[in-house]
Amino acid sequence: MFDTEFTLTMEPAANRTLDPPLKWAGGKRWQLPHLRHLWQPHAHRRLVEPFCGGLAVSLGLRPDRALLNDVNAHVVNFYRWVQRGLTITIPMRNERAFYDAHRNRFNALVRTAPTSDEAASLFYYLNRTGFNGLCRFNQSGGFNAPFGKYATVTYRRSFEDEREALTPWTFMTGDFADMPLDPEDFVYCDPPYDAGFVDYAEDGFGWEDQVRLVTWLGQHPGPVVLTNRATSRIVALYERAGFQLRYLDAPRRISCTGDRTPVREVLAMRNLAG
Repeated sequence: MFDTEFTLTMEPAANRTLDPPLKWAGGKRWQLPHLRHLWQPHAHRRLVEPFCGGLAVSLGLRPDRALLNDVNAHVVNFYRWVQRGLTITIPMRNERAFYDAHRNRFNALVRTAPTSDEAASLFYYLNRTGFNGLCRFNQSGGFNAPFGKYATVTYRRSFEDEREALTPWTFMTGDFADMPLDPEDFVYCDPPYDAGFVDYAEDGFGWEDQVRLVTWLGQHPGPVVLTNRATSRIVALYERAGFQLRYLDAPRRISCTGDRTPVREVLAMRNLAG
């Protein structure tokens, strides 16, 4: 089983934006111009992300303190090993047979050594080589994203800049409601889309979870920024909970039909004035 918390403490990293080391479907790097002016008056606070995913927002805002959670224990394991100075030694090639073999090895480690540095290295390789950075698991907990078929893939073996940035941050894995929030925390929350992809973890993320999340955030006295697809029921849910809403057009990078029409998203805010 995964432990729930791991912390290293050193001096904060230099305040500059870093590119995320992982590809991430639905990543929110494009939101950073909208988020920076919301965050800057609160930069003295701890940043909390219940769904940290590819770390685009945290690496873009570069807080001195952060509590970062994800229900996907494998991505958290990768970040913890980056904190420890991960150096990838496994061979990495952009080949289908090679990808399938590494995926099989990773799925064996899911059962036997899920927190190992080899599992972290294989997760990085699968993320870079698989289709569009999808992080997809079957009901048995096996990684099943398909091969990406890219012309070329750039791999890295060390992550020293990211290690410096991640070192003062705390990573957790588990349900968002188990996070130990402080009243002054600035919470940025990017849950799985409503009515969208739900196979990110074994148990998915359904409508009851969307409602439970809003209820949980509504109890937090500090600043909250929440984003989601602007479905009619999400908009109604957030309005009833007292959020101030702003609408954004999100780029669509993954589509089975090739449709790249921007997706309407809602940026919901609470308690930003103080």
